[in-house]
Amino acid sequence: MFTVSRDFNFCYAHRLLGYAGRCAHLHGHNGVVRVTLQSEDTDELGMVVDFAEIKRQLGNWIDSELDHKLLLSQSDPLLDVLRVAGEPVNVMQSNPTAENIARLIYEKAVIFGFPVHSVTLWETKNCFATYSPYANYNG
Repeated sequence: MFTVSRDFNFCYAHRLLGYAGRCAHLHGHNGVVRVTLQSEDTDELGMVVDFAEIKRQLGNWIDSELDHKLLLSQSDPLLDVLRVAGEPVNVMQSNPTAENIARLIYEKAVIFGFPVHSVTLWETKNCFATYSPYANYNG
């Protein structure tokens, strides 16, 4: 089995609805996301996927949809106010936790046709979450 990974950096702000702590308030992160692709075989060039192609498709999407955006739940009462104020908001179906952001990126990579194994998002140097549909995935 072959795996390749590509890291992306992006800045975002969010808040967690229903959270009893500091993360209930708007705050920002310098996030790092690692997208890991997996395949039993390589292509005729010996690659799982060209790193440049991962950057072109997924990296451009991260830059346009996540970087320097407010990531908020669709039920966040601030949405209308922030939209009227012209703030760049990416509306998520659920609370914008590290876990749910990793899953969002995973799902987008699948739509692009990549053979995604897992996505890990570091909110800070020491705190990260991984989404993978594979049972008992341990990174």
